[in-house]
Amino acid sequence: MFESAELGHCTTKEDYDAAVPGLRAELLDAQFDLLELGQFAVVVLINGVDGAGKSETVNLLNEWMDPRHIQSWAFDAPTAEEAERPFMWRFWRALPPRGKIGVLFNNWYAQPIRERVERSCKKAELDQRLDEIRRFETMLAHEGVLLIKFWFHLSKAAQKKRLRELEKDERTRWRVTARDWRFYARYDRYREVAGHVLRTTSTGEAPWLIVDGSDPSYRALFAGRTLLAALRRRLDAASQHWMARLSVAPLPPRIDRVNVLDTLVRQDMKRKEYDELLEPLQGRLALLSCSAAFRRRALVLVFEGMDAAGKGGAIRRVVGALDARQYRIVPIAAPTEEERAQPYLWRFWRHLPPRGKVVVFDRSWYGRVLVERIEGFCSEADWMRAYAEINDFEDQLVAAGAVVVKFWLAVGRDEQLVRFQEREAQPHKRFKISEEDWRNRDKWDDYSRAVCDMVDRTSTEYAPWTLVEADDKHFARIKVLRTICERLEAALG
Repeated sequence: MFESAELGHCTTKEDYDAAVPGLRAELLDAQFDLLELGQFAVVVLINGVDGAGKSETVNLLNEWMDPRHIQSWAFDAPTAEEAERPFMWRFWRALPPRGKIGVLFNNWYAQPIRERVERSCKKAELDQRLDEIRRFETMLAHEGVLLIKFWFHLSKAAQKKRLRELEKDERTRWRVTARDWRFYARYDRYREVAGHVLRTTSTGEAPWLIVDGSDPSYRALFAGRTLLAALRRRLDAASQHWMARLSVAPLPPRIDRVNVLDTLVRQDMKRKEYDELLEPLQGRLALLSCSAAFRRRALVLVFEGMDAAGKGGAIRRVVGALDARQYRIVPIAAPTEEERAQPYLWRFWRHLPPRGKVVVFDRSWYGRVLVERIEGFCSEADWMRAYAEINDFEDQLVAAGAVVVKFWLAVGRDEQLVRFQEREAQPHKRFKISEEDWRNRDKWDDYSRAVCDMVDRTSTEYAPWTLVEADDKHFARIKVLRTICERLEAALG
């Protein structure tokens, strides 16, 4: 894997000095073409052995290009805030918007490699993490991100020589730590693990580029030219209005008119029964959310449903049982300009709660396979791949300790009409009804089909859907509260 990077490539000073001016000019031109076009982001991953010139190369690229449009991130051990959320949370926050370049040191590869080198994780655990990383990078590629992965390499002898040189120079002595020498002592093990990681995660969409770090001039030109070639290739494709699209397998045909929503039968609850059940359930939820066991978990609530299904009323009864300092309600509407400049799931990752907290999504990431699918706001390839990406997202939430509870509030077409008319007739509810709501009624069958596909493909053992018969608001609110309590009790033991 590393043979070519240990040949001792070098570039003469004359060749380097002759090449740099033109390379700098071309990189700047490409950078500003990227900024002006604003169609895709560039993510540059910087990994490799200590002393191989990673920071020096990035500093040089910042000097050659406009650093105002380059966002550099260096990741060390997770902070307390980061440790309370899924592993990928801090990397999602660092993704650059379209038109910008993000440089990520010690990114999502550093910790898995280090843990395997130190034998604190098994090979099967490493391979599972690498599988998650491949899916993540595939998603980035499908979202249009240009992903460039550099591995800066040195042979064992070259690394020892580089560390000695840095230690001798009083200007760079601070850069060599006991940790660097500990890793040098494990060089053979590190090389073996890194080789496995690179082979496993070098894909057609995101291949690894191994840089010989033994000669500063060579590695600088290699990195600069590689970045330029990748930028120009993508920019040329974008200028021709060509983007590779996925071909997708069709959904199964609908043979009859029966679907999972049709199996729901109206459930009624008298006001007296509702009043008797509401307070005990809210008290039960309050005690669970304040328990010592819950401080090690988080609660993610997802509310979806047809217009006027009663999501707002159900949410109010849930948060009425919680400490206001403990929860946050996130209403999801059309994405902002900032959100449209990022991969689709970015705006949901940023709202994930720490341990001991609750976040309530009033509509959610399922908009991609519902409204965006029906209204044509994204391609078929985009919403078809979203099922797997959503399942992966929720799997990561649960693996990090979150309890994910998802509700589809199902209201019948006739009942929805009654509620629409009531909203129009009552001044204090008119804000809840719009022309878009009426227009969506004309697409009732399309939405019903999309909901059934969503449930079939994203109701998993770790994040199942709960279908709520919502024609009677009292029944729906009690079922929501009871379900949350039961899921929490099962999770907290």
